[in-house]
Amino acid sequence: MRIFKQLLIFCFLLFIALTLHQCAQRGTPSGGPKDVTPPVLLRTEPENLSINFKAEKIRLYFDEYIKLQDVQNQLIVSPPLKYIPEIKPQGSASKYIEITIKDTLLENTTYTINFGQSIVDNNEGNPNSFLTYVFSTGDYIDSLSLAGAVKDAYNRKADEFISVMLYEIDSAYTDSTLYKDPPNYITNTLDSVPFFELKNLKEGDYALVAIKDAGKNNVFDQRSDKIGFLTDTITLPTDSIYLLNLFREIPDYATSVPSYVAKNRIIFGYQGGGEDLKIDALTPLPDSVKTLVQKERDKDTLNCWLTETDLDSIIFTVTNEKLAQIDTFTVKTRKLELDSLVLIPSHTRQIGFNEKFHFLANTPIVEIDSSLVTIINKDSAKVDFTMSLDTVMNKVNLDFDLVDNQSYSIDLLPGAIEDFFGEQNDTLRLKPGTGSYADLGDLTLNLAGNVAYPLIVELINKKGDKLREIYAAQPQQFEFNYLNPGEYSFRIIFDANGNGKWDTGSYLKKIQPEVIKYYPSFVDVRALSTYNETFIISE
Repeated sequence: MRIFKQLLIFCFLLFIALTLHQCAQRGTPSGGPKDVTPPVLLRTEPENLSINFKAEKIRLYFDEYIKLQDVQNQLIVSPPLKYIPEIKPQGSASKYIEITIKDTLLENTTYTINFGQSIVDNNEGNPNSFLTYVFSTGDYIDSLSLAGAVKDAYNRKADEFISVMLYEIDSAYTDSTLYKDPPNYITNTLDSVPFFELKNLKEGDYALVAIKDAGKNNVFDQRSDKIGFLTDTITLPTDSIYLLNLFREIPDYATSVPSYVAKNRIIFGYQGGGEDLKIDALTPLPDSVKTLVQKERDKDTLNCWLTETDLDSIIFTVTNEKLAQIDTFTVKTRKLELDSLVLIPSHTRQIGFNEKFHFLANTPIVEIDSSLVTIINKDSAKVDFTMSLDTVMNKVNLDFDLVDNQSYSIDLLPGAIEDFFGEQNDTLRLKPGTGSYADLGDLTLNLAGNVAYPLIVELINKKGDKLREIYAAQPQQFEFNYLNPGEYSFRIIFDANGNGKWDTGSYLKKIQPEVIKYYPSFVDVRALSTYNETFIISE
């Protein structure tokens, strides 16, 4: 049975490695022979696998001079200790390592000290990989194990140094335990592969959790940590192998103290659930003072714009109508400059054939006048266009047909765009143009296999940045035309709730994030070429 389990674990980890493309590749520098032998552990004091352990210090002796490298990240003690053991020597080479335990150890408990790849030889840096020292304060060593892998719910590549934790489900365990207490067992995926194995475990029922532990405190902090969890209870012993999906939650709703950042703008920061916020002034405002609340682009911030006032302070309420929560703040004025209208064009040179020309503004736009705008091509002929105002994104769109190898002159006379404070644009002329179709390529994706609609197909670059997206409620071809030469791939978001975006998960609500699949390779798109790819999606 044990041989079968080991073979099953090997096959599973090999499959995950090929699927996620996350195995580290290490090159060997050219040159003459060199020492590639890692340091060898000769003996330990007390002996490894000791029982009835009562020592306060442990020594590990090696066959050559060694040094510790990145031990703060690599060292894992399971179960976790309240106080980090003292390890020396650090910063100098030695033939031994001494560990001083500062905690009172639990009774009848098996402890594992895993050094990861922190112990390296002094000359070439060859690591003694995943060296462990195990002891028990009882009269036997626990011997059960658990293995699996961690992937990222959104990104192609998983984070490094992910903590994988087991919590024993007993009378003291609740869903909130991992917010305040360290786990019973812990290991780490380290920095090269996303696999884990928890060893020297005892029988029982457990909850399995993975955390990208930013605070390195062995508990879950929703504001800074990613989390992955298994919904079902694990009963040890088991031959099953587990895959954890790591994601960042939407944080619980909270507001920040507002403040003036300009003479005519107050910012109200928040986290979680900002789409339901309402801002009102409790302080009576003169009739001459007008206000406008507008969300900041791509930030969890509301801008409250207000015309000139002599008030020293204003009391505001911030109401989350969905949660029926009201916060009250007093905002005091400061000596600041006014925010004045600045227009930022989307293009100053070349416009892509799948792009739209627009202006972004830093103050809220309230009026536009298309009669004060003209677009002329290189033949001095007027180009038909439509002009529209997007108040949510605070931008002005100019929509016109783009022609191959064309140049345009876009002219705005004063008054074409006016903001909330009555400020208008100055005379503005821009001269963008288009490239040649002959310099571009086309890429089409077909989906097959286990495909569930609706879904979103995103075209991405090597960094994983979204370049374009297509939403589909039913089967279709996904065409991405007029692409600059380069390498592209695809991210498929299965939009289970049909809201047109990817939704993350929630630990307390036991909701897993929406499923994402990555096309396994990149397509090298070249000019004047057409590519047709098929993605067969498995479960």
